[in-house]
Amino acid sequence: MKIDFDTVVNRKNTNAIKYDLAKKRGKPEDAVSLWIADMDFPTAPCIQKAVAEKAAHGIWGYSRPDNRYYDALKKWYKERHNFEVQNEWVVNTPGVCFALAAAIKAFTNEGESVLIQKPVYYPFFNIINSLQRKVVNSSLILKNNHYEIDFDDFERKIVQENVKMFILCSPHNPGGRVWTKQELQKISEICLAHNVLVVSDEIHSDITFGSNVHTVYGSLSEQALKNSIICTAPSKSFNLAGLQFSNIFIADEKLRKAFSKELDKTGYDEPSVFGIVAATAAYSEGADWFDSVKSYIWENILFAKNYIEENASQIKVLVPEGTYLLWLDFSKTGLSDSEINDRVLNKAKVWIDSGSMFGKEGEKFQRINCATPRIILEDALKRICSQF
Repeated sequence: MKIDFDTVVNRKNTNAIKYDLAKKRGKPEDAVSLWIADMDFPTAPCIQKAVAEKAAHGIWGYSRPDNRYYDALKKWYKERHNFEVQNEWVVNTPGVCFALAAAIKAFTNEGESVLIQKPVYYPFFNIINSLQRKVVNSSLILKNNHYEIDFDDFERKIVQENVKMFILCSPHNPGGRVWTKQELQKISEICLAHNVLVVSDEIHSDITFGSNVHTVYGSLSEQALKNSIICTAPSKSFNLAGLQFSNIFIADEKLRKAFSKELDKTGYDEPSVFGIVAATAAYSEGADWFDSVKSYIWENILFAKNYIEENASQIKVLVPEGTYLLWLDFSKTGLSDSEINDRVLNKAKVWIDSGSMFGKEGEKFQRINCATPRIILEDALKRICSQF
């Protein structure tokens, strides 16, 4: 399928967080905006058509997913990930972060420890802290532009801190790692041995490149499946974040009931009717569009790597195995973290995420979103490289 991803769609004055909150958040209003992780591409035509038809129907009352949704979801995960989902496992939430918070409240008490691996998606530790749980960090190790897990530290922290839950980021944001099956099996062995529940954020699971293959955590073993909450959504793959609809897989009935009980406490009940419609269309008809957009994003990533190497070689690019997020290492520039941030944001006028947002381990890094027309990406890179 040949689709035009080069045309720039004006997103200003559309209530887009990415474009319309610069002034409110103290950012230059004329900055190129490539920070938050949504795409600058219209979603798949099949999704637009399905949502438009539902909009034209005019009645958008309380709704529940039907067999069309479950069949499409199961087909997608079987074909894309060789993972067989059962209808009863699926719990819908407005988003993955919503699900993370519900899981923390359902399965830990205030003051108890939750393990993460920094640098990592900052809502992980923000949510843990806001719920008065203790953040325990086992930092990833950066070797040759590639993150690895320190399994000795991982297990030691679990034992020393009496960790109750581990939140896994798979694929990893911002580092771009697609964890191997062997790495995930080691995680599972340690967590099972110490009775640690695994909550796996797999929102980027579809977006992998080359020979890298995403392994759904629950596919590791029956024990891993029953000791996990697997958080998925069509939002990253199909640019549907604003429709507030996620698929959470919980195979163990006891865990699922406890999780659902916590959802009940929030007052959340029926999911968005447009979320249901969009997800169904995405999983049943959106494969060609998704494969096309993933190819375009990969070409953007390679373009960015080559451009930076040619024009600002002191900036090191961690080529992602997955996600559409590029992690840039500015440590060789000799500048402080604040100086790097100032040059990128205020001098280059590019709004991307400062690496320090992802933990101390992210200092002197920046995260840039490559899911945008190449002309926008090129403009941002020219601006950044001119300052280094």
